Amino acid sequence: MKKLSIREGFALLILLLLLIGVSIIKFNLDPQTPLLLAITLLIFWGKFRKYSWDDIHKGIQRGVRTGIIPMIIFILIGALISIWIAAGIIPSMMVIGFKLLNPSFFIPSVFLICAVVGTSIGSAFTTVSTIGLAFLGMGTAMGFTPGLVAGAIVSGSVFGDKMSPLSDSTNLSAAVAEVDLFRHIKNLMWTTIPSLILSTLLFLFFGMNKQLATTNQVAGLTKVIESNFQVNWLAAIPIIFIFIFSWKRIPAIPTLLINIVLSIGLLKFNSPNVKLSQISSYLQEGYISTTGNEIIDALLSRGGVQSMMWSISLIILALALGGLLMEFNIIDTVMSPISNANMSTGRLILVTALSAVGVNALVGEQYLAIVLPGNAFKKTYKQMGLSPLALSRVLEDAGAVVNSMIPWGVSGVFISTALGVPTLTYLPYAFFCLLCPVLTVVSGFTNIGIKKLETTTL
Repeated sequence: MKKLSIREGFALLILLLLLIGVSIIKFNLDPQTPLLLAITLLIFWGKFRKYSWDDIHKGIQRGVRTGIIPMIIFILIGALISIWIAAGIIPSMMVIGFKLLNPSFFIPSVFLICAVVGTSIGSAFTTVSTIGLAFLGMGTAMGFTPGLVAGAIVSGSVFGDKMSPLSDSTNLSAAVAEVDLFRHIKNLMWTTIPSLILSTLLFLFFGMNKQLATTNQVAGLTKVIESNFQVNWLAAIPIIFIFIFSWKRIPAIPTLLINIVLSIGLLKFNSPNVKLSQISSYLQEGYISTTGNEIIDALLSRGGVQSMMWSISLIILALALGGLLMEFNIIDTVMSPISNANMSTGRLILVTALSAVGVNALVGEQYLAIVLPGNAFKKTYKQMGLSPLALSRVLEDAGAVVNSMIPWGVSGVFISTALGVPTLTYLPYAFFCLLCPVLTVVSGFTNIGIKKLETTTL
């Protein structure tokens, strides 16, 4: 087996990215098709390189294994969404939102509220699929475009996930760079606060919609919801439990399972005549709204285990491709000379950020987008006298945050499925996610907020 050259590795990665990107963006294909083609191409290349079928199978298994827990979480959130609609939890949130939120400031309010909730619970997935789904319903009913509303939801949820000590990705970034978690979070503020301010201003500007639904129209939609769903204070109970479980740092799977059981209990309390077979149908197939109002029915017909199967198939293929790239040593070969190169602080941070974005695009998994560049560049940062805090911030800004904007990435797939808004539709409005990697690169070239090895205290 001939050693892989850097030139060959680069050529292969560029070919795969072009194949996937052109197929999805130019030809509007479902991402599963180009991913299957990319896997096929990579397997043929591996066989040409004398890799055994055992090596190929090992690479696929290695990649897919990292996504088992997220895929189980996807399934449970699909079930939770449908039960939360049937039990009146999401409809209740929509009604409260209609009555409290001013349409003139609706979009920035969505961003900031999702940011607060996301920080409290440390999960962008949970924020998007619960309060985010309710906000999408409200925003669409008010006349805002789904892409704009979804962009505000995603931006706020990702902010919360990034700044929360309960977040998996935040803990991982700190662990990979070997820095204290709370010092890492504090150091993130150099890019996070400017991104927060700029995003709020952008959402305020784009949220100034002159063709919003009238007060009477919103009142009419509220009446439809109240006539067809159980809207009451009991809907707050499952939401409160999510906050309590997050505060207690109980993992996502038991949190979701218990919440599903609790929500089924609430559904039975509100609707004692609902049959077990109907509840099973909600869990499996999702909730189908039959209010007769097209807007409400479109917004509240979703959820169920089956709604997540498209996403899971995409994630399996994306992770399988990533596993093969790692098994064939392609990513390590390409990243090794880059990480060992002598460069300025600005160029080092730029290359680290591009590497994290590249891993996101190739592998579709935010954890690997943190781990691979983190391990590759850790020594280089130390040699250049930079604090590991500088590395951990880049990993967070360009690794964790970017995944939500990759159509075949784990986060991007989940968000688009949960909200029913394609990734490329909300991407132009995901201002916070777009700004973070840009500002982290700018900070590298301007040396603003870059910590040196000898002065790691903030």
